[in-house]
Order: sequence, then C-alpha cells, then structure tokens
Amino acid sequence: MRCPYCGNDDTQVKDSRPTEDSGAIRRRRVCNACGGRFTTFERVQLRDLTVVKKTGRKVPFDREKLTRSVNTALRKRSVDPERVERMISGIVRQLESLGDVEITSDQIGEYVMVGLKGLDHVAFVRFASVYKNFADPDDFRDFLAELDSDANTPLPEDD
Repeated sequence: MRCPYCGNDDTQVKDSRPTEDSGAIRRRRVCNACGGRFTTFERVQLRDLTVVKKTGRKVPFDREKLTRSVNTALRKRSVDPERVERMISGIVRQLESLGDVEITSDQIGEYVMVGLKGLDHVAFVRFASVYKNFADPDDFRDFLAELDSDANTPLPEDD
C-alpha cells in the first residue's frame, strides 16, 4: 500500500480488524520511509467484474460509482448510512455471484431499483427517473401508476 504522505510503497500493517458491517477490514499502517501513520479500509473482492455499457463499451466495475449513484438518489433523505452500505454490499455480492465476469449496466440498474424500492420510495423514483430516462411528466405518472397497481396486487395465498 502506497504511503499518502511520501508515496513510498514500503508500508507495514500495525493493526488489522473488521469493520462494524464486516464488509471491510480496517488497517492501521505505518510508512517505513517517513514514519507516517494512516488507515486503510480494504474489501474482499471475489472477482474482477467488467460492466458492458449500452453502447457495448466495456469498463471495470467501480463500487464507488455505484455508491455515488445510490447516494445521489438518496440526497436529503433520512436513511441510515449503515442500511445504505448493506444494500450496496448486497448488490455487489449478487453481481459477483452471477458466475459471469461481464455484467450489463442494465443488470446493475435493476439490482439498484430493487434495493432502493425496499429502502426509500422517493429515492427509488428518483433513480428510476434517470435509469428509465423519463422525458416528461407523463413518464412519472405512468411509472407511479404502475407502482400503485403493483402495491394493490394481492399476494397469492398459501394452500
């Protein structure tokens, strides 16, 4: 791990422990060159994912981009950050467990839609408006009407 102070690659781990959500490892490090101390948060990545965009272009999966997109939808909403982090970690685990290293941006969008629907309805509609490329108010009305009909559909009863 590169030292943020002097750029040296020779650093040493002094302490390592899981974070509260157990999705990352918090490590205290010291630089052997300048003596600077810093903290890193490291996540286990099961496989390197590649995102296939709608244009066909392929880019490496970026968890931070996913986080930014979700946080944009959640802006000014009072949602517990731990719930948001659990949702994002769950989406990443689902993507990694698909068994394919190439995933489409549509797959990611669908997982985010499902996650936001269970987290915050306003954020869900915000994300949907961008993801589904709403062009006018009728798109919102149609989407909300579809949501309302989904909510009023009775669940099948167990026999």
